[in-house]
Amino acid sequence: MGEMALGGVIGLILGLLATGVFAGVLAGLLGVGGGIVVVPVLFQVFALLDIDPAVRMHLAVGTSLAIIVPTSLRSARAHYRAGTVDTGLLRDLGVSLVVGVLLGVVLSAVVSGAVLTAVFGVMAMLVAANMARRGGPPRVTVEPPRGAVRHGIGAFIGSVSTMMGIGGGTLSVPILDALGYPIRRSIGTAAAIGTVISVPGTVGFVWAGWGAEALPPLSFGYVSLLGVAVIAPLTVACAPIGVKLAMRMDTTHLKRAFAIFLFATAVTMLYSVVSG
Repeated sequence: MGEMALGGVIGLILGLLATGVFAGVLAGLLGVGGGIVVVPVLFQVFALLDIDPAVRMHLAVGTSLAIIVPTSLRSARAHYRAGTVDTGLLRDLGVSLVVGVLLGVVLSAVVSGAVLTAVFGVMAMLVAANMARRGGPPRVTVEPPRGAVRHGIGAFIGSVSTMMGIGGGTLSVPILDALGYPIRRSIGTAAAIGTVISVPGTVGFVWAGWGAEALPPLSFGYVSLLGVAVIAPLTVACAPIGVKLAMRMDTTHLKRAFAIFLFATAVTMLYSVVSG
C-alpha cells in the first residue's frame, strides 16, 4: 500500500470514528434512528476524503443499512419480549415490505448517486419538518387502513427506507401514528420493520456494488466493512452517553436544533446535486 493509499485509509478511519461517536450520542440524546444521522455524516466524510461522487451516496446508504442490522435485531427482540410488536401488522406488511426493499435495491442499482442523494435530501426535509412540529404528525384516519392500501404503505416504507439507508423507524413510526396505530405499538413494530428492511437491503447493496470502480479499501460492494467495524460498536457504546445527557437536559429544543441541522444537511446534499 503506497503512502497516498495509507493516508487515505487513516483519514477514512478518523472520519468513521467521528461518525460513530456523533451518531451514537445523538441517537441516545434525541431518540433518532441511526441511519438518519449516519448517512448524511458519512456522505460528508466521504466528500472530504474525495471519494468518487459516483459511488459516494451508494456507499453511505449501503454501509448505514449494514450498521443497522445488529442494532435492529437487538431492538426488535427487546420490543417483542415487551409485547409492543404488533405481530399481526408485521405479518400483513411483511411481504409488501420485502417487495419494497427489493424495489429500492433495484432502483438504487440503476440510478445515479445524484438521484439517490436527492431522494434522501427531500425525505430528510420532511423528517426535519415533522421533528420541528409540536406533538406528533397530524392524524389522517381513525381506523388503520387494510387491504391494498396497507400493502402500498408497506411497499413505500420498504423502498424509500432502503434508498435512504434507514431502518424504517424514521418513516414507519410517524406514518403508523398518523394512520391511527397506538404510538407504543408503532415504535415496537418499527423496530421489527428495521430488521425486515436492513437485512435484505444490506445484501442488495453488496450485490448492487459488486465490481464497482472507485470504491475505497475494504469495501464489500457498496458496504464499507471498515465503516461497519468502526461505527457499529461506537454507536452502541456512545448511545448511553446521550441518554445520560438527555436526563439532565430539556431535549425539546435539542430536537428542534437537530431538525434544523438535518434540514441544513438536506439542503447541502440537494445543492451538491444541482451544482454537480
